[in-house]
Amino acid sequence: MDPLKKLSTAPLLFFLLLLLFGAEGRRGLSYNFYQKSCPEVEDIVRLSLLPVFLSDPSSPPAFLRLFFHDCQVQGCDASILVDPDDGKTPLEMASRKNLGVRKRESIGFIKSAVEDHCPGTVSCADIIVMAARDAVALSGGPLIKVPFGRRDSSGGAGYKVADALLPPANLGVNGLLQIFSQKGMTVEEAVAIIGAHTIGITHCRNIRDRLEAEGGGRGRGMEPGFEAFLRLSCPEGSFISNSTFVANDPTAFTFDNQYYSNAMRGHGILRVDSEVSSDPRTAPIVSSFAVDQTYFFRAFASAFVKLSTSGVLTGNQGVIRKSCNRLD
Repeated sequence: MDPLKKLSTAPLLFFLLLLLFGAEGRRGLSYNFYQKSCPEVEDIVRLSLLPVFLSDPSSPPAFLRLFFHDCQVQGCDASILVDPDDGKTPLEMASRKNLGVRKRESIGFIKSAVEDHCPGTVSCADIIVMAARDAVALSGGPLIKVPFGRRDSSGGAGYKVADALLPPANLGVNGLLQIFSQKGMTVEEAVAIIGAHTIGITHCRNIRDRLEAEGGGRGRGMEPGFEAFLRLSCPEGSFISNSTFVANDPTAFTFDNQYYSNAMRGHGILRVDSEVSSDPRTAPIVSSFAVDQTYFFRAFASAFVKLSTSGVLTGNQGVIRKSCNRLD
């Protein structure tokens, strides 16, 4: 080969190698992220979750809600798990909108099991996503294929940040579409992600806020008999206790499309649950989801992946915490 040609190709070869190793250093999300570093991690998480689910049937919606509340605030970074060092400084969990968020300690237990097999490898953020994904599947929903490689935040988000970024209980369709369009979701996916309300409960505090709003529940698409049921289930003063609640639908522990049938019958508990079935932008999608569970599952899976990958830390960003509730 001509020595001059060899010299002229050297810079190009160096540039390509730089790109290759630079990309590896900035490694992002991948569906086989832990294939070599911790191939058994998903099995460890799933096996760790089974006794939790068996001992507490309300666990799946709790893990799903934990996922939503973590990912909605600065992306899925496990900041919701961080406890204040001094025990006084209010962090993310101090937000009023995080009322009733549970199973944070369970993520810590699962993390310990993972650390025994793969120390310093798997982030708490990825474990939250795995737990929520498995919670959906073990409740009868779709098994969602999710990419991994998220990193944990190196600091805790303040409660004011959570107050600003978490959706309010009186969210309507306009707010729903705006919030989730910022996560890259279509209208169909935004309607699907709210279908997570098909499992779990709604606290009476939020129900009373709606019933006492101007015009009452009946004026905003709530069937009169259902409104009466909510008033009996959540009498005045019941919002004081965190233990007073109403099941989201008759199949509150099964991930299905019942939520959409309820919405069409005027049995939506929150404002968005009522509006989503009457707003012309979302009503046709609600009708389709109500009669086609496979269609709903497909759209929900797509929305779940988008929420779980929006604004996350990857590569050299953030950290891999040893303990999920403490900053290293």
